[in-house]
Amino acid sequence: MIGERYTEVRALPEKAGDEVTVSGWVETLRVHAKVAFVVVRDGTGLVQCVLPAGEVDADTWELGTTLEQESAVEVTGQVKPDARAPGGHELVLRRLEVVGASSDYPIQPKEHGVDFLMDHRHLWIRSARQRAVLRVRSELTQAIHDYFHREGFVRIDTPILTGSIGESAGTLFSTEYFGETAYLAQTGQLYVEAACPAFRKVYCFGPTFRAEKSKTRRHLTEFWMVEPEVAFADSEDNMALQEDFVSYLVERALERCSDELEALERDTTPLEGVRPPFPRLSYGEAVARLQEGGSSIEWGDDLGGGDETELAGMYDLPLFVHDYPKEAKAFYMKENPEDPRTVLCNDLLAPEGYGEIIGGSQREDDLERLRARIRAEGLPEDAYEWYLDLRRYGTFPHSGFGLGVERTLAWITGRPHVRELIPFPRLMNRLDP
Repeated sequence: MIGERYTEVRALPEKAGDEVTVSGWVETLRVHAKVAFVVVRDGTGLVQCVLPAGEVDADTWELGTTLEQESAVEVTGQVKPDARAPGGHELVLRRLEVVGASSDYPIQPKEHGVDFLMDHRHLWIRSARQRAVLRVRSELTQAIHDYFHREGFVRIDTPILTGSIGESAGTLFSTEYFGETAYLAQTGQLYVEAACPAFRKVYCFGPTFRAEKSKTRRHLTEFWMVEPEVAFADSEDNMALQEDFVSYLVERALERCSDELEALERDTTPLEGVRPPFPRLSYGEAVARLQEGGSSIEWGDDLGGGDETELAGMYDLPLFVHDYPKEAKAFYMKENPEDPRTVLCNDLLAPEGYGEIIGGSQREDDLERLRARIRAEGLPEDAYEWYLDLRRYGTFPHSGFGLGVERTLAWITGRPHVRELIPFPRLMNRLDP
């Protein structure tokens, strides 16, 4: 087994009384008279290492009392229970070795500005809160795969370079592609639709790109999205899947990430009640509610971030707003037979001011209606011939949605800005590190 000469910090409770070697990085150092306390992080947890001056040689004592933050070390000693120490155990050292020195580490235990921290993102992710956030992210992404595997979905890996857009043409990143123009994918949806007749229930999961000139706390130019698609499912089925899926993700985070949520000082009380059914408002009802509250919004306007926050604030659970005006939504959404001005779609708005975390719809399955929408949007019809084939050869009702991982994480963890919810965020003004 790789690295078996080292004991992971998370395994120390099973090693009480044993002599073990731990490898990791120095979090903090405190020296009191003839005892030094070194907290070491190994990626699985923290351990307090006790270095008594009278039990080690002079060189080891000198080395242990001059360690600097983030030095990489190997420490060997006896595991002893101590309820006051991180993890309930400490290591009484007899040997200490510096593997990689660290001098003048830039991020100190004080307040730093956002720009400074973002410039040092490659180091900032070592900090306690960022470790907690990224552990929750790891658990959440695993939960996504576990949920869809349990429900019988097949994962489909969709292209990042594409000639067919899925959303607004104004938010595309383009690149030259052997004499043609290619785009960074805004969505994998069109491709998972193609896989639906093969497997019935499918999903894709990966990075997506939007060239939106936005600097809000909800926007990134590169973010991760999971997009399931289900054959023979209508808009009602779609919303039922969404609320079950989101409830599962919240339950998973509460069950397996309690320590991380506590480190992030997240009040989990609002999350503990998240379970189906979620409240629903039609777009028309939402506009009426906003107007009652003094908003100048008119029927036909898209909902802004402030509108979403106000609406979601009326409920303790995530809120569905459904059946938006056709002109405000993408070409592939199915016309609402009960009101042709609207399409069969929904947004899911998270409470506590976090806004939209899901956008979904029933897809237009009629060939001629879909062709007409493509033409009306001024899209290059040739680029969508393959997509139209899906309606030519065995068309069927189907629905799907996209959940933004970073926005969902922001809500679950209670963090104020999505830039903290991805290891290396890409923003309008940031391409490095």
